[in-house]
Amino acid sequence: MKLKLFTFLLTVCFAAASCSKSSLTGGSENFVQISDVVPDVILEIRYYSTYNFIGTRIDGYLEPTALLTRQAADSFKVVSEDLKTQGYRLKIYDAYRPQQAVDHFIRWSKCAEDTLMKSYFYPMLDKPVLFEQGYILAKSGHSRGSTVDLTLFDMSTEKEADMGSTFDWFGIESHPDYCGNPETGEYTGGQLTETQFHNRMILRNAMLSHGFKPIDEEWWHFTLANEPFPDTYFNFPVKKIQ
Repeated sequence: MKLKLFTFLLTVCFAAASCSKSSLTGGSENFVQISDVVPDVILEIRYYSTYNFIGTRIDGYLEPTALLTRQAADSFKVVSEDLKTQGYRLKIYDAYRPQQAVDHFIRWSKCAEDTLMKSYFYPMLDKPVLFEQGYILAKSGHSRGSTVDLTLFDMSTEKEADMGSTFDWFGIESHPDYCGNPETGEYTGGQLTETQFHNRMILRNAMLSHGFKPIDEEWWHFTLANEPFPDTYFNFPVKKIQ
């Protein structure tokens, strides 16, 4: 009996290891550059730069480009066309994110003395709670290839629309329900102005209308609801697809 149990457990372990390995395989053949699908998209790839919550270029970002699965990019194009009729272009901060970048986040979180960018992105929080409160995850939806972080660019002012908080601000100010009800679009007052909340709702409504879903912690984060790889976490680097 013990031998059979041991054999069963060994089989399960090998199967789990195999699944874990396969979840990180695969290349960019099912991905496209967003700028090829939406030529007027604006790219500010924060993790390729040093202006991010860590303060260094993040592992896996070899070029300042943005990738998505073909399905997500096609839906993103429809969002862009919708918002252009309202006077906006789209600006992307991040899209596909390799698992190696997420691993970089995890290593950083364990280095208590590294708080270089604290005053810019998480002044009210200590690093350990960033995981507890869902701002950083050990497995990110970005690594599945159908998630995008973005904002609006107002074509009339030629500036970013004022959203009331910066991308990757870790705090309640980034929550979609801060100072209002995102389900009804009602502004309830508070630290955000009515215009700031309204701008968030313009982005949110366009994304939700064309197949994307939001999360509760970040106004800028959306995932294709019918994503093609819901259980796969890719690890190829961010660079132009040849």
